[in-house]
Amino acid sequence: MVAPDTGDGRRWRMAVLLFCLWCSFSVSSAARISASRQKLEVRKHLKRLNKRPIKTIQSPDGDVIDCVHIHHQPAFDHPFLKDHKIQMRPSYHPEGLLFEDMKTTASKEARNPITQLWHTNGKCPEDTIPIRRTREDDVLRASSVKRYGKKKHRSVPKPTSADPDLVNESGHQHAIAYVEGDKYYGAKATINVWEPSIQQPNEFSLSQIWVLGGSFGEDLNSIEAGWQVSPDLYGDNNTRLFTYWTSDAYQATGCYNLLCSGFVQVNNEISMGASISPISSYRNSQYDISILIWKDPKEGHWWMQFGNNYVLGYWPSFLFSYLGDSASMVEWGGEVVNSEPDGEHTTTQMGSGHFPEEGFGKSSYFRNIQIVDSSNNLKSPKDLGTFTEQSNCYDVQTGSNSDWGHYFYYGGPGQNPNCP
Repeated sequence: MVAPDTGDGRRWRMAVLLFCLWCSFSVSSAARISASRQKLEVRKHLKRLNKRPIKTIQSPDGDVIDCVHIHHQPAFDHPFLKDHKIQMRPSYHPEGLLFEDMKTTASKEARNPITQLWHTNGKCPEDTIPIRRTREDDVLRASSVKRYGKKKHRSVPKPTSADPDLVNESGHQHAIAYVEGDKYYGAKATINVWEPSIQQPNEFSLSQIWVLGGSFGEDLNSIEAGWQVSPDLYGDNNTRLFTYWTSDAYQATGCYNLLCSGFVQVNNEISMGASISPISSYRNSQYDISILIWKDPKEGHWWMQFGNNYVLGYWPSFLFSYLGDSASMVEWGGEVVNSEPDGEHTTTQMGSGHFPEEGFGKSSYFRNIQIVDSSNNLKSPKDLGTFTEQSNCYDVQTGSNSDWGHYFYYGGPGQNPNCP
């Protein structure tokens, strides 16, 4: 027999029902407010990044390249650059620059000119710079608006510490050559260009030069340039030219490309973050890019050159503490993120995805590795060391000859029977 429903019982059930409805409404309202606040934050950030263009070029890969007046570029959002007079060319080039590239190489194909895909649809006028337009989706893929365009902390290889715990903690793996123990005023290399496959969207694969100053603690200064495949940053698997800088070990300062104020671009032909074309293929045509980073001894800025003809711009000296004087270490090589999907090593490739012993046309290389000394001369590095956390996953092998100077092959497939 069911007990009769009393008035108190009905009122109690009604109160519970109303409370549940109120909670549900509050949660959904909070979610809506949070989503609209995030959208507003993203739009404000896009307005800061995407400057008003003089001309717009659609790239075949879906990118939009904005030709922005050189004085309106993101660098000038920096409070220290408000009255900065742009230095249109470096006071000094490293001696020997024009002669090194006259040498023949093991493959004439590696000399084929590399361009950027957007060039097929137009070029930017004088007094403008080409900037890859940032989309809302690009920012939303980041963990937060604040972290968009930034590397994770502790992503520089520290050759002296191959501590397995550190490897797993950072999730970054490397195969590099390096020099340390002297004062360095720049670095150069010619880098084989590939399109490595990426297993997870939050992973990347890159090949770059690091110019480093300070300790590997909280105060590390780093200037970086090379090529990368990063679905998280760009929304696709294209191989792209990139730069990076930080003056506090990737914490608050610095960013990729022109995604914050800092780097001053002076070139109207090359776009940071734009796709590189063509790309090397296994047992087929090989392509490479040449990158030079050096410190102007007069002004103190750090300049970057792409290929033989494109001086791209500079990082003003005030951005850095240790690099205000010189670098204490230079690294060349590959880096991947291993997020250990399903508890196993990632299959994200480094370089060509093949180990160094396979050699030219199969494995990726850095050749004509040089440093800039205190006299502003390009020199072969002394005591070139190598480092990799797990050589069964990604490896590095150095060599030298008259054509390629100091060189190395590097990379690997990631997960394989010897790298579970």
